[in-house]
Amino acid sequence: MTAEPPCGRGLPRRRLLALAALALPAACSAAPAVPEAAATAPAPLSIPPAASSTAVAAPSARASASASATPSPSASPSASAVRKTARGGAVPATSGKAMFGSYLALSGMSLPESLALRRRQLGREQRIVHVFYPWDGYVPSSEPAVAAASTLMVSWHGAPYRKINDGSADRVIARVARKLAGMRRPILLRWGWEMNGDWFSWDGSHNGDDPAGYVKAWRRLHRIFGEHGADNVAWVWSPNWNSSPDTSWNRFQRYYPGDDHVDWVGISGYDFYSESPRTLFGAVSAAYGNRKPIILSETAAVDHGRGSKAAWIAKLASWVEDTPAVGAVVWFDTDTQDDSVHNFRPDTDSAALAAYRAMARRSRFGG
Repeated sequence: MTAEPPCGRGLPRRRLLALAALALPAACSAAPAVPEAAATAPAPLSIPPAASSTAVAAPSARASASASATPSPSASPSASAVRKTARGGAVPATSGKAMFGSYLALSGMSLPESLALRRRQLGREQRIVHVFYPWDGYVPSSEPAVAAASTLMVSWHGAPYRKINDGSADRVIARVARKLAGMRRPILLRWGWEMNGDWFSWDGSHNGDDPAGYVKAWRRLHRIFGEHGADNVAWVWSPNWNSSPDTSWNRFQRYYPGDDHVDWVGISGYDFYSESPRTLFGAVSAAYGNRKPIILSETAAVDHGRGSKAAWIAKLASWVEDTPAVGAVVWFDTDTQDDSVHNFRPDTDSAALAAYRAMARRSRFGG
């Protein structure tokens, strides 16, 4: 999740996991799993520098303040061709429509129970179900709780660039590639998200201020996945909405792996300082929306009082309506993010739920 403003607490769990990963990359695998063994807990939220120049991360609920079952494509001989030509790769975007889904981690509820609750409230299924997997740890062979009609989005933790670029992690990468290929379903793969922040072991700040090293690592992963037949994977490159530190070397554009290695462009953004959707998502969408479908890969409304959550959800729905490049919206739907004081559930009050239901039922969100 994205970087969240400091709240007088100690280091958030997200930051603690990120720091631990610097010394022990496998530490992330210790994150508690959701009842369904498949969904690893999201990384801790990042903490933005100030209300004017920073970030959001993973599940990324931190955001800087201002600037800051369908047959698997791999089972078809034409899968590679589809991946190279379709807008969105193995998970094609539909013109004029946005897929709607969420990361679901609700207190006291399993994933199937959480999905059932949202189904009753919204009168529809989650088109995308978002889960988190550790870099070097347990990765399931299937996600039975995720319906065949839903698309699985996997946020796979990153690792220090050196461990990837020197070839020492090739076996880890190949193992995960085979696991995902074996699921035989289209998958949105969001690897090493929020790389332009400063809260993960895979961001530029923790890797010698070297965005080129990230690009090299991404391309290596992409190549190895291709070698292992993971043509059912659509690659989601997902920066934070603003950069931390907000310096020229750390601009999100410097981390872009290239059009041949990216299928979707994602964005993490939360209204921690009451930012508008345009402020959070406009810059990245403008930079890549004419070339790649945009996915709001992590977002949620923060309650600032006086009906602010419902109002922001309505603004988000309108902004997506007015932004054709957006092909998917994924809510960070949880009340269990222990490094955050915020409740990101959309049903914290009746007005917020009504606004969320109205958004989910719009034709624009019927992708």
